Amino acid sequence: MTDALSYFSTKLALETDPSDVYEAQKAGERFVLVDVRGEEAWAQGRIVGAIHMPYREIAERAPREIAASTPVVVYCWSPGCNAGAKGALEFAKLGFAVREMIGGYEYWVREGQPTENDEGALPRVFDAQVMVVRAPVAG
Repeated sequence: MTDALSYFSTKLALETDPSDVYEAQKAGERFVLVDVRGEEAWAQGRIVGAIHMPYREIAERAPREIAASTPVVVYCWSPGCNAGAKGALEFAKLGFAVREMIGGYEYWVREGQPTENDEGALPRVFDAQVMVVRAPVAG
């Protein structure tokens, strides 16, 4: 019991998910959302409100660009990508309070959360494979 309590408490302290991040954004919670993917991925699409800081640049850029007291949430492409963990590790080395958004950009998009690219907002998609999708209610 103690092992499970410790494990899951730690896991939840260090991870978050797209739904919780979106709710935190809407609630105005104080944190910075960091896209740690490369330039081409960022240009293709990103989470509205995120900043771009590829994980290889964090050690150099983060101390200059993000206040040390600001909580950080990082994300990469998907559950199959470990760049989010690499980015979180770099922020942790610098002493930031950091969490990784599990599911990454893929699950953010699949849950229909707002995304954009350099041209503006991208279409929102709601994937019934990862969430309950209800038909609009006629008014």
